[in-house]
Amino acid sequence: MKFGKVFVFVAICLVSLGLMMSPAMAKKPSLDKWKAGFDPSGAKYKCIVSNVSHPVIKGVYAGFAIRDELWKRTNGQIYFDYKPFSMLGGEVEVLNQLQMGAIQGMACSSVASTNLGPRFGLINLPFLVNSFDKLDKFVASGKLFDHFMMAMDHQGIMGLDITGYGNYGWATNDPVKSIADAKKVKFRIAEAAVNQLLYKQWGFNPIVMPWPDVPVSLKQGVITGLDHTPIVCNITKKFEVCKYYTQLNYAQGLFIWLFNKAWFEKLPADLQKTFKEVVRDVCAKIREETKQQEEEQIGKAKAAGIQFFKLPDGEMATLKKQGDAAHQKYAKDINKLYDGDKYKSGNYLKEVQDYMGYKP
Repeated sequence: MKFGKVFVFVAICLVSLGLMMSPAMAKKPSLDKWKAGFDPSGAKYKCIVSNVSHPVIKGVYAGFAIRDELWKRTNGQIYFDYKPFSMLGGEVEVLNQLQMGAIQGMACSSVASTNLGPRFGLINLPFLVNSFDKLDKFVASGKLFDHFMMAMDHQGIMGLDITGYGNYGWATNDPVKSIADAKKVKFRIAEAAVNQLLYKQWGFNPIVMPWPDVPVSLKQGVITGLDHTPIVCNITKKFEVCKYYTQLNYAQGLFIWLFNKAWFEKLPADLQKTFKEVVRDVCAKIREETKQQEEEQIGKAKAAGIQFFKLPDGEMATLKKQGDAAHQKYAKDINKLYDGDKYKSGNYLKEVQDYMGYKP
């Protein structure tokens, strides 16, 4: 009996010690590097905004630039409380918080945005808006881009603008110089229907996986490649495992800046105007900086020994032809109109395809 009591006592002590130590030992991301240079306590309005990624990425850092510029232009009336690093949870979870009004905004990745705004899937379609120049052209399209940004309006969520994280391709453990090479790779892809269909059409065997699971899965060999951009792969140290990168440039990775409409509409008219102007001005500047960042990150990766490849033109044509199935499959969802839509297009996807010069 005595031994049993001692064992229980020791077990309780160990559990208690573990509970006390766990919070202290857990490594939480620090925002000290991006701390605001002002005291936000006097702000009349607060806007809590989420993002899942690292602010070293220009498209993510945009949130801090918006925070500072908004504070300046509103004379301290609005505090843009920006929380990157998945501090508020995963994207699907945060989208629900945004819709309910628990938070006021988020910079949502283009792959996750389709959960509440199927029209946003347009940007994931292969070889449609697949370069920085094409993205600039799309943003400048007027009614076409404006209609795109209305994708979640029926959900009570307004889209104001976009930033990006570069061109999608393959980071792999072994060199991929052909489609045959690619078929040997266990690719991690995002939890997005467009991506899953695309890889099926390409004849690959992808593994759908949440982004936080990637580092361990790479090291353990559960996956041997990533569908992602050079910016993200280099900054988040995925090239420490994947020593090769195949530049497909089949799509642009975006962060879509979304805000709760009910919260926004409670702002005074002058602050609404300033809010929109700040977000759009900052996003335009950051998109230019992202172009330079991709060049810089590719240069750094090459200097560190990462080898870059491109598939032969004939094989790229094959991927494009096969990928057109995603355009056809999701045309209905992308073309669907909602009550709040101002632009009543009969075939929105076809208009964008024609405008961008897309030919399967």
